[in-house]
Amino acid sequence: MRARAEVGQRRRGGQGRQRTVLLTRQFRIPAFVNGHHGFLIEAAAGLLDNASPEQRIRAEAEEETGYRIDDVKKIYDLFMSPGSVTERLHFFIGAYAPEHKVGDGGGLAAEGEDIDVLELGFDEALAMMASGEIMDGKTVLLLQYLQLHLMSAQT
Repeated sequence: MRARAEVGQRRRGGQGRQRTVLLTRQFRIPAFVNGHHGFLIEAAAGLLDNASPEQRIRAEAEEETGYRIDDVKKIYDLFMSPGSVTERLHFFIGAYAPEHKVGDGGGLAAEGEDIDVLELGFDEALAMMASGEIMDGKTVLLLQYLQLHLMSAQT
């Protein structure tokens, strides 16, 4: 069984939480061969590689976005396509702040990663999801979780 960790990150500001999220954009061959341009907007994620899900997601978030995240909270485990794939996903959310920036992100060149970091307003991310610009199912689930459980309390 393969396992992955996913994280949705929301920004924490000085006097409360800001309505922003950190996402990534990278080229995905499977999307490309299915008629998509191939560049998917996603939450930071990665294979566990014998680490705990929380350890892995902290490392992936830092590698991919350049931010150290705190307040990591596991929100659920899911099988995305249990009829054909054994992969189990562990979903997390975490807060970030400007002082948590520790690098440029972009992934690891040694792993062949070339990742753009996107800090989006939360409403912009929701609009991108509604328009189909954000098509990654894992990311859609995380954005919907944030909308239902966290961001709605700020309005």
